[in-house]
Amino acid sequence: MYQSDFTRFMNAFLDENPKVETERRELRLTWWDRQVDLDDQRRWKESRVAQKPYVYQPD
Repeated sequence: MYQSDFTRFMNAFLDENPKVETERRELRLTWWDRQVDLDDQRRWKESRVAQKPYVYQPD
């Protein structure tokens, strides 16, 4: 089966550095796999200031 040079490089790199995979999983848990707070999202949407159609136009 064909594997690109990059795929072979990454496979070899990950085999030599198993700590990278562990850190990747930990960071993913930090940012992506977490519960969404709907109240926070609602407040962020309500507090957003609408942008003018042309931001360089003086008032």
